[in-house]
Amino acid sequence: MVSYKNWLITGGCGFIGTNLIKKLVQEGGFYIRIVDNLSVGTRDDLRAICKFDECKSHNIIPSPASVPPSETFVTLFVGDILDEDLALKVAQGMDVIVHLAANTGVAPSVENPRMDCRVNVLGTLNYLEAARHNDVKRFIFASSGAPIGEVTPPIHEEIVPHPVSPYGASKLAGEAYCSAYFKTFGLNTVALRFGNVYGPLSKHKNSVVAKFFRNALQGKTLEIYGDGSQTRDFIFIDDLLQAILLASEKDVGGEVFQIATFRETTVNEIAYKIKDIVEEALGIKVNIEHKDPRLGDVKRNYSDTSKAKKMLGWECRWDLEHGLRATAKWFLELRK
Repeated sequence: MVSYKNWLITGGCGFIGTNLIKKLVQEGGFYIRIVDNLSVGTRDDLRAICKFDECKSHNIIPSPASVPPSETFVTLFVGDILDEDLALKVAQGMDVIVHLAANTGVAPSVENPRMDCRVNVLGTLNYLEAARHNDVKRFIFASSGAPIGEVTPPIHEEIVPHPVSPYGASKLAGEAYCSAYFKTFGLNTVALRFGNVYGPLSKHKNSVVAKFFRNALQGKTLEIYGDGSQTRDFIFIDDLLQAILLASEKDVGGEVFQIATFRETTVNEIAYKIKDIVEEALGIKVNIEHKDPRLGDVKRNYSDTSKAKKMLGWECRWDLEHGLRATAKWFLELRK
């Protein structure tokens, strides 16, 4: 049971955001504000999981006090996280901010490092400031394993970060600002370094699992960058959501946590598992092809989640096979 009831979620129309909102709506009794520029997720994605109102004027912000405690009320604010005034307004009366909105992925950051910095660093700063000025009780920052860089895994919170990509650098800056706002202003910040998240509602996601499922179901070739021996830590969305909920409740201000499965999986293994699942379901042939490696990609990456288990009481419950099959089921239903 989640005690804090007023939630602001940036990037709420995206993959993780819609899953989180769906979970909160199912529990009931929440007042939820969403800030999203609709560059990835859409109103239809949000409409598929809940009823919502869209606030057309950012000068008129509905009050959480106006909502009966037994009901869940969702409001969408279409706007950019670089809008400082919007951040200050939408944070009014909020208990928890979950900052998911970001420029995601290594490739876009390599293509445009300045844009990556502006969105991921200044966007995060705007919502930390909004939280500080509005006495928000919890600030949860979506980070990743990218700040650590190229090290021998498993990665853990005590390793000194050496980012390989601009994306890793911008996420590290976000973690640093979270630490500074906890130490200087007493804001209860928590940085969660997400593994490679996958699951239902990921039709717009460009990560490897979602992209492989989309391509396989469309009869397209699965393209692997490099020889496929590179490894990642693939975590099912339900496990990730549980970590967010625990982080909103536990007294762990200023901490960073690896949120993953503590298991190393090659991209080849993921590709062939998805190939087998789709071929079994549809009776079609799925081809796999290798392409040139990408700049900024680390070779091996998986996480030691011992700290999250000890301090949050969290651990991964979904194994890869069951998670992939649950994801496949959702993609197949979407296809119909």
